[in-house]
Amino acid sequence: MKRKLRWMLLIAGGAALALGLLVVGILVAARFHDGPFDGALAIVAAGPFESGELHTGPEPDWSFLRDHGTVEFQLLDPPRSRTTWIMEHDNRIFIVSGYMNTWYGKIWKHWPAEAEEDGRILLRVDGTLYPRRMQRVMEGDFVRPVLDELSRKYLGGAEVPMSEITTGNLWMFELLPRGAGQAVALRRAKGGAFVAPALLLGCASSAGSTRTRRSARGENRA
Repeated sequence: MKRKLRWMLLIAGGAALALGLLVVGILVAARFHDGPFDGALAIVAAGPFESGELHTGPEPDWSFLRDHGTVEFQLLDPPRSRTTWIMEHDNRIFIVSGYMNTWYGKIWKHWPAEAEEDGRILLRVDGTLYPRRMQRVMEGDFVRPVLDELSRKYLGGAEVPMSEITTGNLWMFELLPRGAGQAVALRRAKGGAFVAPALLLGCASSAGSTRTRRSARGENRA
């Protein structure tokens, strides 16, 4: 009986170790991936964008995002990317982060506080990069319509009460344009392989899109 129990404990311990190594492997691989993974692993924070066409034209007509399921965004500091829902209202775009007052939200959700500290992001939609600035919003005539859009688009019509915003359980961010002429730098975390050159926005000489993919060796030699 004791021998059988010992074998069961060894098997259980081995399975737990294997699962732990798998989780660690996924987290490490994600940090070196070009943006978030697809599918179920999309919730894992991933590495900075290494590909995409930089949008340098006028402010887009964001209505094309009204029924667009998910988008990707990357903070510039720290340089990590995530998949998120997005809401469009009156040609303004918003993302939210829920469960902020829960114990698991406090463990899992670090990016909202990071975005408050430094709101510079890159929004990637269908391969196009849009430099934006995140700004948290807690009041305004547009908040209720954005919550209604969240309900319509993702929650099957279930009402999202304003108390979610006022109590801080749901953080809402507007994705605003960045200032003209502001330099954008994409950086891999310390010791990473990808360093993109500064991309100057709003310059009269800039037209169309600029390719942001570069090799680390080429950039380092330059």
